[in-house]
Amino acid sequence: QVQLVESGGGLVQAGGSLRLSCAASGRTFGINAMGWFRQAPGKEREFVAAIRWSLGITNYADSVKGRFTLSRDTDKITVYLQMNSLKPEDTAVYYCAFRYNDYGTSKYDYWGQGTQVTVSS
Repeated sequence: QVQLVESGGGLVQAGGSLRLSCAASGRTFGINAMGWFRQAPGKEREFVAAIRWSLGITNYADSVKGRFTLSRDTDKITVYLQMNSLKPEDTAVYYCAFRYNDYGTSKYDYWGQGTQVTVSS
């Protein structure tokens, strides 16, 4: 089992910044990647960003490229999502995810509980 603890959500004005953190614990050996997804009210969950653990390679959704930056701390098994130039359409519950293998963009083995991000206009 892997436990994921997210933090850093909150309320911010448009144009502001937030930093989300997600710490993994438990059976983390063999990690392939960690990622962030988000789900806005009435919408399906969508991919935001992911990082391949061994090489630190990142990929982003087009909607956040140039504004969000994903990084990792390999000692703490923690990822950080720095979100800048936030827009009201970024409002959603953000979920951290963990996987052991590359199954494809949206398939992960474990999910966090989610943290609310609200961007006011």
